[in-house]
Amino acid sequence: MKLLIQRVNHAEVKVDGETIGSIGKGLLVFVGVGQNDTREIADKYLKKLLGLRIFEDEAGKTNLSLSDVNGELLMVSQFTLYANCKKGNRPSFIEAGSPDKANELYEYMIAEARKSVPKVEHGSFGADMKVSLENDGPFTVILDEAIM
Repeated sequence: MKLLIQRVNHAEVKVDGETIGSIGKGLLVFVGVGQNDTREIADKYLKKLLGLRIFEDEAGKTNLSLSDVNGELLMVSQFTLYANCKKGNRPSFIEAGSPDKANELYEYMIAEARKSVPKVEHGSFGADMKVSLENDGPFTVILDEAIM
């Protein structure tokens, strides 16, 4: 599993010109599912994501989590996080999970996040999405197996 996390002032995702997910202050998270990912792995990533202290406190230190700032969450599926560009110039995506598996784990993570985050929005799996955001910082973090 790979998560690309951006601290945002606001973000939205559109499909066919229609906004399907929109948040204010919070986290925009691109979710990539690999071939060997499971619900247990998704739980581990979600726990880490929700516990990350990447929002500034009153002293300007990154010391607060999403819940500490009453932040919102926008989750967008993105298999291209598994792009392998080692050979040639055309990325390979063979390490990405199958669409059925990836969608199941993506939907699972959204449902689990809703148990502890008051506002969780999401993209549309497999759709051509347009994502816009105002990155706060900018502050971007990557969670993958190398650091988990």
